[in-house]
Amino acid sequence: MAGTTVSRTAHFALHRKDFDAPQAPTTGPESAGPQALFAVRQPWIGALIPKRWAKRAVTRNAIKRQIYIVSLAFELQLPAAAHVVRLRAGFDRARFVSATSAAFKQAVRSELHELFARVAP
Repeated sequence: MAGTTVSRTAHFALHRKDFDAPQAPTTGPESAGPQALFAVRQPWIGALIPKRWAKRAVTRNAIKRQIYIVSLAFELQLPAAAHVVRLRAGFDRARFVSATSAAFKQAVRSELHELFARVAP
């Protein structure tokens, strides 16, 4: 979460942290310099779904699956950096009773498309 917030929607925030390590990472115990956290220079996507906003594990897992599926569509448009999608507000459980319902998946997916579209050129 040390990066900057590059996009927000009602329920999600997208954070980005550029790679700081050198292009050719040094590894092994003899290296004293900085080591690369990510060896491959490409967009990396992570998901942070707190229990505070999604109490049930099935809901958290359904949201994570949607994040990874939608991010594949925008992978070529994102810069080479570490990205974290964070759930910052809960979905209404009275409106979305089941995390596996088509309505819930469509609501999450459309908001994620909006989130990534704001960042993509």
